Amino acid sequence: MSADFQHREVITLPARYGKAVRLNRGEAVQVINLYGTQVVDCWAYNAQDISEYMSMEATRVWNQRLNPKVGDSFITSQRHPILTLVADTSPGVHDTFMAACDARRYELLGCKTFHRNCHDNLFEGMRELGVELPHGNLASFNIFMNIQVQPDGITLKTLPVVTRPGDYIVLRAEMDCFVVFSACPQDIVSIQGQGDNTPRDAELRILTAGFPAVPLKGAWVPD
Repeated sequence: MSADFQHREVITLPARYGKAVRLNRGEAVQVINLYGTQVVDCWAYNAQDISEYMSMEATRVWNQRLNPKVGDSFITSQRHPILTLVADTSPGVHDTFMAACDARRYELLGCKTFHRNCHDNLFEGMRELGVELPHGNLASFNIFMNIQVQPDGITLKTLPVVTRPGDYIVLRAEMDCFVVFSACPQDIVSIQGQGDNTPRDAELRILTAGFPAVPLKGAWVPD
């Protein structure tokens, strides 16, 4: 239960903005969908070498799954586990396919002035910790985002989130790492829940104990 989780910090993730946290190996971060409506983009970097980062492509190969389930790990560009999903009270609908929104995305959607976006939030969050990223990364883990593969097996459909107020996931650090989150500013494409497409706050809790002790699995290999 969430009440049993021991935490050292509670952080508000403001609507449309991003935050980065530093986790020690064995700690975890709880991502709480306070209103049940918010998509939260997520990235992770090796704290000892930020050129090594969480890779959605490598993660899908490792788990042989389109989207993660409890017990699955997220894998880096050097094919090392960096985070493991150890708890999920949501319906389990998340996304590893869609690129994070950036300034160019909003230009293509018709915006004539600057629109806050997840990709800029990634850089801003890391700069708050004094870290300058060497390059961008559009391949985020999109927590709570509802992207459905259609019956033809190749078409994707973008839909609003299906989480409930208070739903959360818990990600355990498998190495010392930076984890970055963005309360997605998207208010044009209908991805935020309950129909009004309004970005809202989420909450982060840095956990030190009490969360599930899910074993770390190895990479998938064929039988």
